[in-house]
Amino acid sequence: MRLLRVGPVGAERPALLDDQDRLRDLSGITSDIDGAFLSSGGPERARAALAHGALPLLDPDGLRIGAPVARPGKVVCIGLNYRDHAEETGAAIPPRPVVFMKDPGTVVGPHDRVLIPRNSVKTDWEVELAVVIGRRARYLDSPAAALDTIAGYAVSNDVSEREFQLEYSGQWDLGKSCETFNPLGPWLVTPDQADDPQQLGLRLSVNGVQRQDGNTKNMVFEVAHLIWYLSQYLVLEPGDVVNTGTPAGVALGLPGNPYLRSGDVVELSIDGLGTQRQTFEPA
Repeated sequence: MRLLRVGPVGAERPALLDDQDRLRDLSGITSDIDGAFLSSGGPERARAALAHGALPLLDPDGLRIGAPVARPGKVVCIGLNYRDHAEETGAAIPPRPVVFMKDPGTVVGPHDRVLIPRNSVKTDWEVELAVVIGRRARYLDSPAAALDTIAGYAVSNDVSEREFQLEYSGQWDLGKSCETFNPLGPWLVTPDQADDPQQLGLRLSVNGVQRQDGNTKNMVFEVAHLIWYLSQYLVLEPGDVVNTGTPAGVALGLPGNPYLRSGDVVELSIDGLGTQRQTFEPA
């Protein structure tokens, strides 16, 4: 199932796309797509309502698409999780997942504008597979058990300011948590409809020039391992988002370091999970 939220910022309504790509209203069964909905059998209720023809159509014309999950409690990110990305940045392949946090307030819609921070000279892009948690994950027994805690998958752009991230602080959060720095969506695709999360192509272009073209099969640590690993150190709650790393092709690792400037247009997609498009503007 493809779940999404549509409408103005702060007034999104829950919806889904049916098999004919028609937009269906979910507001009759939930007020929002959030942790409470995901953990209380909400996707199953939505599926049953769709099967019984109980979800009215919505006219998509002019409707903004918001992030597919209401503001998460936390956004946990994994760094250097693709071998080619670690190599392009001159970093060693990590023996354990590199974990950092991102301000949940950075999450915006997949086509919303993204703001280049004031005094930024190194704003960068990162296409990533995002995992949305659907059941509490605490001290999971195994990576296999982790799969049962996943509500679905989405496209994420882990926008980063490299000077803030790498030169201004001893940790990465400063360059990861700037306003609008995590476009998410367009959809939350439930595991039953998503393809194998370790066989997904990821692509990103800037102003029509392809910059990233990777595949999740090249992750250092697979999705199930990451969720299990994180659960040994922190509690993942329903609605939380885990960004699982980016493949090679970021500005930091490219010749000339072509960082983003005002007016640049970034387009990114992941197989089966949809496409994003953002225009970058000054804050």
